[in-house]
Amino acid sequence: MNHALFLHILRVSVFFFSGLALASPAHDGLSVPTHLQQGQLVIGHAMPGSEIDFDGHKLRVAGDGTFVFGLERDAPPAATLTVHAPNGKSSSVTLKVDKRQYHIERVEGLPQKTVTPDPQTAARIEREQAAVAAARRRDDAREDFLHGFAPPVQGARISGVYGSQRIDNGTPKAPHLGLDMAVPVGTLVHAPAPGVVTFAEPDLVLTGGTVLIDHGFGLSSSFLHMSRLDVKAGDRVERGNVIGAAGMTGRASWPHVHWGFNWFDVRLDPALLPRPSR
Repeated sequence: MNHALFLHILRVSVFFFSGLALASPAHDGLSVPTHLQQGQLVIGHAMPGSEIDFDGHKLRVAGDGTFVFGLERDAPPAATLTVHAPNGKSSSVTLKVDKRQYHIERVEGLPQKTVTPDPQTAARIEREQAAVAAARRRDDAREDFLHGFAPPVQGARISGVYGSQRIDNGTPKAPHLGLDMAVPVGTLVHAPAPGVVTFAEPDLVLTGGTVLIDHGFGLSSSFLHMSRLDVKAGDRVERGNVIGAAGMTGRASWPHVHWGFNWFDVRLDPALLPRPSR
């Protein structure tokens, strides 16, 4: 492991096991975390009854003023929220977003058909990814995300980090947008937070055994390369429930759990998620 990757994984571990900074003092009833960076889930609070816009999205605001949004991998250095208060007053708040450094990660030994697929396989991949994307468009008022997220497996070695530029079998591919945890095949995988299973398929070309759990407000966890699925679409799960077992199905060269996290179609860093509060 090179020195840069070691330092990056160390920083990930600090965030993953210590949680996020406390919220800033309210600005016209608005409260958000004090430190924002690319890839982060942002959970904030506003005056109940407010309407909030971010990056062309009208955010869902709960009865108590809770709202969420996500900062993508290459988010610009400033994020602007436009808040329309119940009293008719509108204001804009600009938030500083720290830039992150991403390393290059080379992966060898992947099934070649998953790296440079033939036309038939490419068409299948497109259909499968469209189905996954549809599941991520769900927007419920459930607040299953409020009490934080636990690791889906305990004590695992972090073998892949969010944001790294992937070179697969020598071919440049899209950045790696999740957290990989190296564990033996068959290791039980647990739901990190409550939610509803919106997708569960055992044999996708790229991601193999795949499970999506929706946590409300457009937030979802995804678990890839699983060897066994113990849930089906529509199931309700609680934090700690077993959802299946780790594997190396799909485009994988070693046994691991890939944990992805989304705000709708925005890929976020699971290592930056808040830890359980209870």
